[in-house]
Amino acid sequence: MIKIENRLIGKEHKPFIIAEMSGNHNHSLERALHLVELAAEAGADAVKLQTYTPDTITLDVHTNEFFISNEKDLWKGQSLYNLYKKAYTPWEWHKAIFDKCKELGLIAFSSPFDETAVDFLEELNVPAYKIASFENVDLPLIRKVARTGKPIIISTGMASIAELDEAVQVVRAEGNEQIILLKCTSTYPATPENSNLATIPHMQQLFNVQVGLSDHTMGTGVSVAAVALGATVVEKHFTTARADGGVDSTFSMEPHELKQLVEDTERAWQSIGHIQYGPTEAEKSSLNARRSLYIGEDMKAGDVFTKENLRDVRPGLGLPTKYFDLLLGKTIKVDAKKGTPVSWELVL
Repeated sequence: MIKIENRLIGKEHKPFIIAEMSGNHNHSLERALHLVELAAEAGADAVKLQTYTPDTITLDVHTNEFFISNEKDLWKGQSLYNLYKKAYTPWEWHKAIFDKCKELGLIAFSSPFDETAVDFLEELNVPAYKIASFENVDLPLIRKVARTGKPIIISTGMASIAELDEAVQVVRAEGNEQIILLKCTSTYPATPENSNLATIPHMQQLFNVQVGLSDHTMGTGVSVAAVALGATVVEKHFTTARADGGVDSTFSMEPHELKQLVEDTERAWQSIGHIQYGPTEAEKSSLNARRSLYIGEDMKAGDVFTKENLRDVRPGLGLPTKYFDLLLGKTIKVDAKKGTPVSWELVL
């Protein structure tokens, strides 16, 4: 069990839903605060930011590998520096956003992208940290976060088993066992076909940690499936409306979809339950809808049971139908009217 502020996270509790704001504030603090309000209204548990500046994440170079030229890339035609300049959340906004979250009962935390971001977030006393997929091989950063002693959520996009093992061991070496791994596919958007959710229970067993999902697919179906496979955390990007634009808007959830995610994943979690055979307490009244053995015609004492006067019908208050062949040819002890449930007391 892991606790972030007053929220317990584990299989015994409903999924922990993280609304990832990322750069969808479109460089408006007013919009960022409105996104917090929408996340609270939708029922999310937490809002997550990203803490970096263009200069802490890349170089002010606009050519060669620092320019996104891949035609299939969502952000093609921009330099890394200009993309992050557009996407980053100003550090001076963090406190106002976190205060708004607290006011509305949301947990607020962030993904740091370098060690200065960790120092800054520690000043704000964040209750947990998220390591983004592209940083899951940055062991110095992970070590610094682990040393805070706070829960650490690590997205696993692109990471091999060996790389994940290094990350987990770095955290544990600092005496921190509060680790949650998030299965993640680092494409934007991702598709159900390349989500490979079968990895979730395998990852749980392999690293003996809680596992969730950082979901870049559209809709709620993949997240619901992840919860059914044991995910305790679901993270989704969200925005006011995809039509508003923004760096991550095309694969982000709108408020009504986020609300649906909260509801659907909780239903999925509720449905898992425990191993159950036989009628549940709620099903016991339905046992009467089974077939059972009834007298099908008025009978006199001494009459023989035949296929005409012994019937297997609903409701289920007579002997089980498995005794039908056994009773054929046997004699009834007493008079019995049509519609009498058959019991052993009637049979000679």
